[in-house]
Amino acid sequence: MTGRIIIDLFTTLDGVAQAPGAPDEDPSEGFPYGGWQAGYPSRAVGESVMAGMQTLDALLLGRRTYDIFAAYWPQHTDGEAGWIGLLFDRVPKYVASRDAALRLDWQGSTRIGDDLATEIPLLRERHRDVHVIGSVDLVQTLLAEQLYDELQLWVYPVVLGRGKKVFPDGATPHSMRLLSAEAGDGGALMLRYAPELGDVRTGTMES
Repeated sequence: MTGRIIIDLFTTLDGVAQAPGAPDEDPSEGFPYGGWQAGYPSRAVGESVMAGMQTLDALLLGRRTYDIFAAYWPQHTDGEAGWIGLLFDRVPKYVASRDAALRLDWQGSTRIGDDLATEIPLLRERHRDVHVIGSVDLVQTLLAEQLYDELQLWVYPVVLGRGKKVFPDGATPHSMRLLSAEAGDGGALMLRYAPELGDVRTGTMES
């Protein structure tokens, strides 16, 4: 059975996905709103994230997200969330980078990124559910080249007006198919999409 590439992102209403979890997560370009998700706690979102991890058997990460995970999760394998640290420590981790000299010290880590169009199908052959968490720059590439099978967006009721967006200006035009939509507590919406092949359809709306 062919595996899936699943993108998991927390975003604002205006599409910003930069640094939802903490002020120092990604302060690049002077982003002042790191940790914006903290103001909207949601049991439903947490349950949805945990459910997705039940079938996760590999991670695909951008360099910045990998560095954050590698510094945090190996040190957090005990307590209530310890099983997440153990899971991330155990599964293969693929890091998208063109830096051939990149040093990856976290066990089970492998660099890819020289040719994602060739490498992503190989990941589908090896794994059941490969999750892409955060990694906005990588996500933009996967979306543009349609190298994904499912986009899971948790959309929060906040507008920031700046920051890295899921779909920045100049994003490749393409259509998606809605798989499900669910309103959670705390005002968050959980949206699941699959890529829709073919050009964007246009026309005139009938009255």
